[in-house]
Amino acid sequence: MRILILGAGQVGGTLAESLVAENNDLTVVDMDRERLALLQDRFDLRTVQGHAAHPSVLQKAGAADADMVVAVTQSDETNLVACKLCASEFNVPVRVARLRSMDYVALDEENGETLARRHFAVDHTISPEQEITHYLRRLIEHPEALQVLDFADGRVRLVAVRAYHGGPLVGHELQVIRKHMPNLDCRVAAIFRKDRGIVPEGHTVIEPGDEVFFLAKKEDIQPVMRELRRIDRPVKKVMIAGGGNIGRRLAAALERDYEVKIIDHNKQRCAQLSAELNRTLVLQGEATDEELLDQENVQDMDMFCALTNDDEDNIMSALLAKRMGARRVLALINRASYVDLVQGGQIDIAISPAQATVGPLLSRIRRGDMAVVHSLRRGAAEALEVVVHGDAKTSRVVGRRIEEIKLPEGASIGAIIRGEAVLIAHHDTQIASEDHVIIFVLNKRIIAKVEKLFQVGFGFF
Repeated sequence: MRILILGAGQVGGTLAESLVAENNDLTVVDMDRERLALLQDRFDLRTVQGHAAHPSVLQKAGAADADMVVAVTQSDETNLVACKLCASEFNVPVRVARLRSMDYVALDEENGETLARRHFAVDHTISPEQEITHYLRRLIEHPEALQVLDFADGRVRLVAVRAYHGGPLVGHELQVIRKHMPNLDCRVAAIFRKDRGIVPEGHTVIEPGDEVFFLAKKEDIQPVMRELRRIDRPVKKVMIAGGGNIGRRLAAALERDYEVKIIDHNKQRCAQLSAELNRTLVLQGEATDEELLDQENVQDMDMFCALTNDDEDNIMSALLAKRMGARRVLALINRASYVDLVQGGQIDIAISPAQATVGPLLSRIRRGDMAVVHSLRRGAAEALEVVVHGDAKTSRVVGRRIEEIKLPEGASIGAIIRGEAVLIAHHDTQIASEDHVIIFVLNKRIIAKVEKLFQVGFGFF
C-alpha cells in the first residue's frame, strides 16, 4: 500500500517502523527536519518537510497517489484539516486521524458519523491517550499481569504473566491444564523464554521466569492466573505522578472505584485538576521528592503510576516509590530502548505509549478484515482478531479443523468467537464463515502470510 503518514513523532515513527517492515510504500511529512532525517537514516521511506495541512505539501508528498493517509501530528486541527483536504482535493480512499482533545474525542464517540464523515471526511479516529488509559485500567484490574489486551469487545482477554517458582502449573506440561482445571477453558498462546518465542504444544513445560501469554474468557482470567503465579491482593490505593492528558484521564477513570492521589509540579494544572476531578486528592510537588512521597504514605500504595512526559522522571520516581515500599510500580517510557532496560527489574511494568497505541492503527491498514490488532513485546509480536469470510471453495480456512490449516511457523490460533459464543481453540475445532479468529504471531515477518491465508480467493480449491 502507498501510505502517507503526517507527523513524525512517537506515534508516527513507531507506525512507520511497523509498516516499513511489511514492505509498504511510505512517505512521512513533518515540520522537523531533524526528525525526518533520523527516520530516513533508519528506514527505507520518503520524507517531505512542511506543514501537514498545506495543500502544496500534501501534493509534494504524493497524496494524489496514496491509498491511505494517517494524520498523527500533535495538533487535532491539523489532522482534521489534512484529512478533509486529502478527501476533497486528492481523493485519498482511506483517512485516519489522531485526536487528543477530550472535546473532540467525546464528540466523536457521541456522534461519530457527523464528525468523521460529513464534516472532516475522517474514516477512522484514534486517541492514543484514551487507548493508554484503557490499557492502564486493565493492568490495575489485574495487578499481577504484564500485559492485558481485549478481544471480542472485552469478552476475551489475552494476558501475559511471569510464571513463578512453585506455581501449580510451573514445571508441568501444558497438556495437564485441562485435567488440572476441568471447569475452565483457556489456551496458552505463546511463551517467551529469555526473549525467545516458543509456540506452545501439549508437551511444552512451563519454566519459572517464563513470560506466558494465555487467552481465556474475561470471567476466567483470575482463576487461570492463580495457577501460574501468586495472586496479589486487589488494588485499592493508586498514586499517579503527572497530571497531563494521560494522568488526568486515568484519575477520572479510577476515582469512583479506587482511592486516588495525583501529583503534579505545575500549580495552574493542579488547580485545573482539582476543578475537574471529584474524589481524587491533588498534590502539587515533584514526584521525585522523597519527603512528599513519605508524607503521602507511598508505602501504602498498591500501584504507583509514573505518567509524566519525561522518561527519566518516570523511571526515577518509580524506582523511588518502589524503594519506599509501593507494592507495584509502573512507568510510561517513550524511548523503546529504555523500556527494554527497565522492564522486569525494580520497575514492575514499563509501557511504551506508541507501541500501546499502534495496534488500532494497524487494524485499519492490514489486508483482510481485521477487527483488532495488538502489538506485543515492543512490536516484535502481534495478536490479531481476524474476521473470516467466504466458504469452503473460496477460503483456505472455512470448514476446516485447526489441525488441517497450514499456519505459517510461529503463528497459532488461540480462540474463535462465533456470535455470542467464545470457543477456546483446540486441534479439532472447526472454523466457520464470519467467525472472529484470534491469532498469535510470534514474528512480525510472517504477518503477510497470515493475511494471505485468511483472505478470500476466487474459485479456491
